[in-house]
Amino acid sequence: MTTDSPTPQAAATPATAAAAPDAKTAMGWLHTARFFTTAAQLHQLPPVEVPEIAFVGRSNAGKSTCINTLTQQKQLAFASKRPGRTQHINLFALGRQGVTDAVFADLPGYGYAAVSRSDKQRWQQVMVNYLVSRTSLSGIVLLCDPRLGLTELDEALLEIMRPRVEQGLKFLVLLTKADKLTRAEQAKVLSITRLQAGGGEVRLFSALKKQGVEDVAQLLWQWAHPTTATATATATDTATVPATSPTPAAPAPEPTEGGT
Repeated sequence: MTTDSPTPQAAATPATAAAAPDAKTAMGWLHTARFFTTAAQLHQLPPVEVPEIAFVGRSNAGKSTCINTLTQQKQLAFASKRPGRTQHINLFALGRQGVTDAVFADLPGYGYAAVSRSDKQRWQQVMVNYLVSRTSLSGIVLLCDPRLGLTELDEALLEIMRPRVEQGLKFLVLLTKADKLTRAEQAKVLSITRLQAGGGEVRLFSALKKQGVEDVAQLLWQWAHPTTATATATATDTATVPATSPTPAAPAPEPTEGGT
């Protein structure tokens, strides 16, 4: 494992929460993404104290291209010409002025036939352990080629995630390569996937046409800044209620990590 920066720490909560950002602000935030660390095993990942959003999906679903498009960086995530060759969990830190307020986790793609059976089994177990035990995990982006739909492996992953989703884990199915479908086909697959997603968000996405990029950027910003978003909504709903002195929150317990 290599680490280029110290363990991300949560930024101090602002006294006055900012409003949810417009697309330009959200895209600017995503552009701050930089490499943080890489790990071949789950126990090698450092604990983080900010929201962690994981990107998962089949090896040919366009995961690396999606991350690079969202962050407006051509080579932040490694896009191999041979799907399934990347066998590490890569973390990227986000935040302005050197303050990390979120982490993206790029998990190895799964389901590609060229990868050996032992590698498939090993990474399936790593992914299960990550999804079940990673305490900083607050959101998951599942990338899916809409021409194939949710496969058996995708549905198995959804089932593993279900208990944590029911406990509040954010969840998005991103239908990549949407430019390869007609409008009618897009509408059909969007409707079907929403039924399969079990309450998760579903979005169409095209790196080539930049379809859905700004929408997803705003959604990920909201996931990464739940305190700010909640405070903004509360301030709007209770504008006529006299303000009171806030009570300091109890410190969060130290995170613990599960191994493989």
